[in-house]
Amino acid sequence: MKMNHYYADLEESYLFSTIAKKVEDYQTGHPDSKIIRMGIGDVTLPLPEVVVSAFQAAVLEQGTKAGFHGYGPEQGYAFLREAVRNYYMSYGVELEMEDIFISDGAKSDVGNILDLFDRDNQVLIPDPVYPVYRDTNLMAGREIVYLDANMENGFLPLPDRRQRADLIYLCSPNNPTGAVYNRAQLQDWVDYAREQEAVILFDAAYEAFVSDPALPRSIYEIEGARECAVEFCSLSKTAGFTGTRCGYTVVPHELNRGGFSLRKLWLRRQTTKFNGVSYPVQKAAAAVFSLEGLAACRAHIDVYRKNAGTIVETLNNLGIWHVGGVNSPYIWMKCPRGMDSWAFFDDLLERANVVGTPGAGFGKNGEGFFRLTAFNTNANTEEAMQRLWEIYA
Repeated sequence: MKMNHYYADLEESYLFSTIAKKVEDYQTGHPDSKIIRMGIGDVTLPLPEVVVSAFQAAVLEQGTKAGFHGYGPEQGYAFLREAVRNYYMSYGVELEMEDIFISDGAKSDVGNILDLFDRDNQVLIPDPVYPVYRDTNLMAGREIVYLDANMENGFLPLPDRRQRADLIYLCSPNNPTGAVYNRAQLQDWVDYAREQEAVILFDAAYEAFVSDPALPRSIYEIEGARECAVEFCSLSKTAGFTGTRCGYTVVPHELNRGGFSLRKLWLRRQTTKFNGVSYPVQKAAAAVFSLEGLAACRAHIDVYRKNAGTIVETLNNLGIWHVGGVNSPYIWMKCPRGMDSWAFFDDLLERANVVGTPGAGFGKNGEGFFRLTAFNTNANTEEAMQRLWEIYA
């Protein structure tokens, strides 16, 4: 029997599992400590009432003979795909219904899309990076080329035309750095991908946090992107679906490589390996895109935006370099006093009882940096920043 030996190239533990274990050990030794968690990007506000009502109604339907739904379409029910299509149209992007695939979250599809591509493709990934991009390709044994994101380029690297690439990962607003590409920068990436005949895998999980109309929320706002990009979106941060699980992936019909339509291949893959998202979850997701649902989600996002503003203000007053926190729920800060990422993690946990994410966990260029998230209550965020001020001022 032969095992997939490429798994040996992975870190023994997933980054956030390591953090959870360190926090658990600290809490066990200090049971009276009030730990404020600003590490993992999990939301803290409950589902909007209109979403819960739709969820409950759909569950009750499942208990009736007339309303029962068994296997649904793997691509997603038409009512939800139409709602997603209308959502895109609200900011000027027109999609075909057949381009939209409902999923159980962006993380799953970001990994599963790799089924369509040969192992010999060369992958271009910015560093620092969301670990899933890196690890799913390591699992398959692909060659990865890392692109330097750093303070000099504002953690928004642009293509180097001397570098060959077949698959390109981009995330904007970025996880972990919170940096956001403008239209000209994304146009450069799209032009590069078309020159290379590469495919951009564009993670737009945080598009709902973009409030500046000058910044793109979708790669498809960029000319030529339909011919070279797949877009992954999520309701996790938009509507609090981290525990409910629903997202969507867009594969335009214009995207073809090696004589294959990627949309047709993805449909074939999904119909073979995926039985779709449950009917009640899809009804709840459709409610997100109603006028009432969108208003409720915007109100929740405003809470997180206020938290981001509190963090940014504190870091500004402390004179700590950072990026993100505007048009993004993440703040990427330089570790104070020259500490490395894990040393700052330990110091912040022990002296302030605040949890963040060490930048080194996102790649070598993350060393010396640290990620804080805005996903907490306003009161907890204010208290955490007060503790930070008292220690590092």
